[in-house]
Amino acid sequence: MHIKWTALAQTAGISFGVTVAVVAVFALGILALSRREAALGAREGGRASGGAQPVLLAGAYACFAVCAAAVLYGLVLIAAP
Repeated sequence: MHIKWTALAQTAGISFGVTVAVVAVFALGILALSRREAALGAREGGRASGGAQPVLLAGAYACFAVCAAAVLYGLVLIAAP
């Protein structure tokens, strides 16, 4: 039995990189949602409000869609014959 160490290292490196990227994108989505909530709270509190709420919500949805696509792609790779 011969182990291809370079292939193993490449697989581990790519897996780590994709994991970090998906977690970072998910965190950006959570950050966008929390900033939207803070902006809505400031608007209700009487402070000046920016028009960024729809942009933040769209950005959060986009981040979550990217995460869902990465998960679905992984499941397709696992289930592929």
